[in-house]
Amino acid sequence: MKNILVVGTGRFGRYAIEALHNLGHQILAIDRHEDRINKILPMVTSAEIGDSTDMQFMQTLGVEDFDLCIVAIGDDFLSSLETAAVLKDLGAKKIVARATGESQEKLLYRCGADEVVFPERQLGRWTAIRFSADNIQDYIELEDGYSILKVDTPTEWNGKSLSSLNLRNLYGMNILGIEINGKMNMSISSDTILQTGQDIMVLGKNDDLQKVFRY
Repeated sequence: MKNILVVGTGRFGRYAIEALHNLGHQILAIDRHEDRINKILPMVTSAEIGDSTDMQFMQTLGVEDFDLCIVAIGDDFLSSLETAAVLKDLGAKKIVARATGESQEKLLYRCGADEVVFPERQLGRWTAIRFSADNIQDYIELEDGYSILKVDTPTEWNGKSLSSLNLRNLYGMNILGIEINGKMNMSISSDTILQTGQDIMVLGKNDDLQKVFRY
């Protein structure tokens, strides 16, 4: 369990808070708007109505004691920059900030952000890959050009073992698990037999995955 500060409780901030709450973390939420704060009160440990660009206000929160600070402001980029700078000056351990483009990303890093996320870009790419292919159930993009796909077992792989498919040598990809009756089985070996109707988790380079699964 971690202590997490979330600045901004609009749509992105609210979804982040909901996920953090479900994971069991302690959350302090900040927003200028009382109506937004009221909507997330059941999901947070505490909440404050205030201006995150106000150094005096932020000093009262003990920023340095939080394991993570998330700048989730979506409607005022200048406030995001100022908030990141204030958090940095107050000794925040880790600052993650939301951006919509590369220029914003560069500025946020200069103002003290440790990591920058692009919710719209990431969701847009996920949507394109997930729904442009008939056999892809889920998609997770990793660093350095790698991804994890949850896909239907191709019909041409039905009844074949992982060793006979030789996917690692042919395509540089690995089967991480097989979903059977709604449960993911990660205990697989070279002798594991694949069957159509099962979903598999596949790790590999994007270019190789695209060639095999045609998305």
